[in-house]
Amino acid sequence: MAEGLIELDGNGYDEATKSGVVLVDFWAPWCGPCKMQTPILEKVAAEIGDKAVIAKVNVDENPELAAKYGIRSIPTLILLKDGENKQQFVGLQQQAALVSAIEAEQ
Repeated sequence: MAEGLIELDGNGYDEATKSGVVLVDFWAPWCGPCKMQTPILEKVAAEIGDKAVIAKVNVDENPELAAKYGIRSIPTLILLKDGENKQQFVGLQQQAALVSAIEAEQ
């Protein structure tokens, strides 16, 4: 997995997202914009340090998680705080917007 990012699946998802701030990227390997999002997320992870967890969920391998959140297009990023959906972004997102959203939940 990319530096600073964790991969989540159905087994560890609830545990990983139940406390603190977590930004989850729903993606697929064949998705061009998703490939462009990953290096941006690495920069976000480096900038925010331990303020939040940056995670990725492969929608092809975890369709139940994608269905849980009604993911219809990718990349979709969901910002959670203590397990509660705070904000959702659809499409390629820039570093500044993501960092700002994470810091607003601190």
